[in-house]
Amino acid sequence: MQALRHVVCALSGGVDSAVAALLLRRRGYQVTGVFMKNWDSLDEHGVCTADKDCEDAYRVCQILDIPFHQVSYVKEYWNDVFSDFLNEYEKGRTPNPDIVCNKHIKFSCFFHYAVDNLGADAIATGHYARTSLEDEEVFEQKHVKKPEGLFRNRFEVRNAVKLLQAADSFKDQTFFLSQVSQDALRRTIFPLGGLTKEFVKKIAAENRLHHVLQKKESMGMCFIGKRNFEHFLLQYLQPRPGHFISIEDNKVLGTHKGWFLYTLGQRANIGGLREPWYVVEKDSVKGDVFVVSGPASETALGLVLAGPAVLPDQGLRRPPAAVASWRL
Repeated sequence: MQALRHVVCALSGGVDSAVAALLLRRRGYQVTGVFMKNWDSLDEHGVCTADKDCEDAYRVCQILDIPFHQVSYVKEYWNDVFSDFLNEYEKGRTPNPDIVCNKHIKFSCFFHYAVDNLGADAIATGHYARTSLEDEEVFEQKHVKKPEGLFRNRFEVRNAVKLLQAADSFKDQTFFLSQVSQDALRRTIFPLGGLTKEFVKKIAAENRLHHVLQKKESMGMCFIGKRNFEHFLLQYLQPRPGHFISIEDNKVLGTHKGWFLYTLGQRANIGGLREPWYVVEKDSVKGDVFVVSGPASETALGLVLAGPAVLPDQGLRRPPAAVASWRL
C-alpha cells in the first residue's frame, strides 16, 4: 500500500490558507500546518498581531486534526525583505515586498524547512494561482534529477513549470509569485487556484472555520498595519525635505519630507490645496517632487506614461516611467 503523500501547508491565520489545508485533507493527503512569524514588532495599538494570527492558525489545525508547527524567519525577513524595501525606497523606487517575501521566505526558507525538516513531498499555500502541473506530477518532481554540466540550462528551460492565472481573476496573485524559483514551483500545490473567493468563504462557513472567516482580509504590507505610511518609513530613513513644484509653471506649492516617499502617479497631499495633485516626476538631486493637477487617470498617469518628461529650468528629458503605487 502506497504511503500517504505528505503536504506541508503554510498557514497565515486567515481564511484562504485554512481552506487550502482543508482541501488537501479532503484529497487524502497527510497534511501538516506551519505558521511563519516574519515580523515581531507591535502594531499601532501596542499589540503583536502575529501572536493572534498564530493562535488562529493553531486553532485551524485543531479543527482539521493536523499537526501544527511554528517557525520564525524574523531575521531572514529583515535581511532579505525589509532591508531591500528600505534600500529601494531610498533610491526613489517603489518596491513590492510581497514579491521579495515570496521569493526569499515562503518559497525558500519555508520550502526548505518543509522538505528537509518535515519530510514534505510537496508544500502548499493559500495563494490564488495555478501551475501547469497536476498534483501527482508535483509529487513526482522529487524523483527528477537535473543533469549537470553543459546541457543543464537547456533542460531547465525545456521542462519549465508554468505559473498560470487563477480562476478568480480578481484575486489572482501570480504577479506576487513571479520570482519564485522553478525548484520551489515544481513542488508546490495551490489548492485555491480553481476557486473563487466567495466559494472559499462558503467552504469555510460549512466546515467550522468561522474564526478565520470573520477576520478582515489583510491588505498591503504586514509590517505597517494601519499606521501612517510616511511616518513609518521616516522611522528608518533620514528625512530629506524638498518642494512640491507644479510641472506646468514651476510654481512652488508646498514642502515635503523626502522625494523618495512618493511614487509616480500617486496623489500628493499638499497642505492648503483643495484640488488633487499627482506626482509625475522626481528630482533626486534637488529633492523636488513635480506634480500636476487634475484627475489621476487623465492627467497624472497620462503624463507619466505618454512620453519623456521635461523638468522646468533643466531641459532634461527623461524616459517614460512605469507606474506602481501602494494603496495603504
